[in-house]
Amino acid sequence: MTVDPNPIRILVADDHPLLRDGVAGLIADQPDMEIIAEATNGAEAIEQFRTHRPDVTLLDLQMPVISGIDATIAIREEFPGARIVVLTTYAGDAQILQALRAGAQAYLLKSVLRRELLDTIRAVHKGQKRIPLEVASQLAEHAADDELTAREIEVLGLIAAGKANKMVAADLTITEETVKGHVKNILSKLGANDRTHAVTIALKRGIIKL
Repeated sequence: MTVDPNPIRILVADDHPLLRDGVAGLIADQPDMEIIAEATNGAEAIEQFRTHRPDVTLLDLQMPVISGIDATIAIREEFPGARIVVLTTYAGDAQILQALRAGAQAYLLKSVLRRELLDTIRAVHKGQKRIPLEVASQLAEHAADDELTAREIEVLGLIAAGKANKMVAADLTITEETVKGHVKNILSKLGANDRTHAVTIALKRGIIKL
């Protein structure tokens, strides 16, 4: 096996050791790649990026301390040329959009890592973007939808926590009528039949998390 004199230098950031070990196992046999650093949370990922300046960074979306989204934003603000692949178990379109807007070049579901990780790393290293078909179809399905406002997402999060309109109003220091107006807009934008249906849709799409 001929080793590339200039391998793709990779930073792996994920709070699960098994995932990091799995990625390391896949990359170990590749003559054109090497892992130069690892991180267990978003804050570590930012520090490791500053220290090592990797060619490609693999970032888990859900990490402690600082999320993968916020770490992506921070890294890209400091290093606009950073090439980032977001890894996640979620195919929800809201989170995909967040990651892409934050500056990620690729969005990869952990369920297909073994099949697609290596090609994705090489493509992103060349400056290409990579979005799997099932992820792209999620984006396309909701491309024309009206996005929920920050306040509507707040209201929906409280509804998901089991709070009635009166309690939501008290928590947000707004009137119950205003809450009802937000709920009406939420149902309309999500195409939901009722509050429970709206929560189910929002969780599936990654708009809110429990």
